[in-house]
Amino acid sequence: MVIRCIVLLAAAVVAGVAGGPHTVSAAPDSAPMLKADAPRARPIVVIDPGHGGSNAGASGTAGVSEKQLTLVLARAVREALVGRGIEVVLTRDRDTTLTLRQRVAAANRRGADLFVSIHGNASPERVQRGFETFVLTAGGVDVDGRALRSETGTPRPGLDDATASILDDVERGACQWEAAELAAAVQRELRAIRGAAGDRGVRQDAHHVLLGATMPAVLVEVGFIDHPIEGQELARPAVQAAIAAALAQAISSQLADR
Repeated sequence: MVIRCIVLLAAAVVAGVAGGPHTVSAAPDSAPMLKADAPRARPIVVIDPGHGGSNAGASGTAGVSEKQLTLVLARAVREALVGRGIEVVLTRDRDTTLTLRQRVAAANRRGADLFVSIHGNASPERVQRGFETFVLTAGGVDVDGRALRSETGTPRPGLDDATASILDDVERGACQWEAAELAAAVQRELRAIRGAAGDRGVRQDAHHVLLGATMPAVLVEVGFIDHPIEGQELARPAVQAAIAAALAQAISSQLADR
């Protein structure tokens, strides 16, 4: 499991539950103490290539669908990160259909350090362009995340279901600051290769693929594949390689800063 920034807060919450409302009790010497997980050899990053299988996503002007673009990028990001000693898990490594809940559940089960969902954008008028990265809204963390916890919870051996659910809730909220940092890093790296004019910034939305994540999680829209110019660019292998390298750099930098 990932070494979480909220271990002390979680301990206080659990102690409060045991001791009653608004009560934080000191554990007796004989009681097991909550503590950070032992450091593991390599961090784990889950990369989610958006769409897949029966869900092709947006259609690109160059004949490349969103599901094809995201898988190419995810594989390239994985290759770059593995070369840096980071363990990478793809939610899909082929053209298969996954539900949104299955994607984030896979990250929670692995106790991932970061979760990045890759997408290509589209607009009704096909005139918009640029890249943007999303984090969850406060409502997405608080209400919708808790509603999904029974299906997407993080395995916590030795803890009862009620305590595990509390820890999941705390982690979902506490990880949002780091998600925002990761999103900013993604935008910074993409801006360096795609230009400042295309930077649409870090945004908040209740994207379902992020709901229930117990680690910093972001969704990145790498560009508008239906734009007459940008769509053609995103279909070029050299541009795809540059975008993948930028995403890998952002992820590596975030892990190093932890």
